[in-house]
Amino acid sequence: MTIYPNHTKRQLAEGKIAIGMGLHQSRLVDIAAIGKTCGFDWLFIDMEHSGLDLGVATQIASAALPVAITPIVRVPGKEHHHASRMLDGGAQGVVVPHVDTIEEARRVVSYCKYPPLGHRSLYGQQPQFGFRNVPIADAMQMANDETLVVIMLESPEAVAQADEMAAVPGVDVLLIGTNDFCAESGIPGQYGHAKVEDAYARVIAACRKHGKTPGMGGVVDHVLLEKYIGLGMRFILSGNDIGFLMAGARQRADYLHGLSY
Repeated sequence: MTIYPNHTKRQLAEGKIAIGMGLHQSRLVDIAAIGKTCGFDWLFIDMEHSGLDLGVATQIASAALPVAITPIVRVPGKEHHHASRMLDGGAQGVVVPHVDTIEEARRVVSYCKYPPLGHRSLYGQQPQFGFRNVPIADAMQMANDETLVVIMLESPEAVAQADEMAAVPGVDVLLIGTNDFCAESGIPGQYGHAKVEDAYARVIAACRKHGKTPGMGGVVDHVLLEKYIGLGMRFILSGNDIGFLMAGARQRADYLHGLSY
C-alpha cells in the first residue's frame, strides 16, 4: 500500500450507500475508531458550523486513515487554503458549502485536484501516504484518484444548475444541504415538501446522467430517509455527534426516571 484507499469512494463506485457521522463536539482522535466501530463509512468533520480548529481537524483526519473510515472535511469557505490545508493534513475528501455557480464548482476542483485536473499546490510527505516519499507524478495521480470532491447545493438557484454542476470534471458528489435549501425556498424545516422532493429528483437525475453521486444532509426522519434513499440518494449524512449523544442520553434518563422505586 502506497496510499490509504478511500473507503467511501469505493462504496459509492459500487453503487452502495455511504453513511457519514457529523463531528461538531468531538475533539479527541479516538472518535475515528468509534465511528468505524459504529458502522459509519465516513466522518463529516465540520469546520463551517462548529468550533473545530485546523489542528484538531487534521489530527482526527490522520487518525481516521489507518482505521478505514474516510475523513471528509466541510471547510468553512471557498478560499483555496481552506481545502488545501485540510488535504495536506490528512483529509481524503472536502465538502465545500454554498456552491451556487458553475464557476464556483470549477474553482473547487481547481483547489482540490493536482494538474492536469486542477491546480492544487504540491506538498511533500502527507498522512495519506503514511508520510512516505512517493515519486511526484505517482503521488499526484494517486491523490487525485483518492480525493473525494463534494459540492453543496443549498439554494434553488444552485439546484436549478444541477445538470451543469454534475458535468464539471473532478466533482464527485452533489450534496443537497436540505436545511439551507428549505430556508432559501421559504419552507424552513419542511423536509418532506414537494419542493424538496423535486430538488432531490433533479440532482439525482443529473448525477445519473453524468456518472456522479447524489448526496443528502439535514434529513434524519426515518420515513424520509427511506424515501429519498429509495429515490437514489447514496452519500448520506446521517446526523452528528451531539444529536447521537443527546438521543442516547435522553433515552437512558427517561428509562431511569421511569423505574418504579
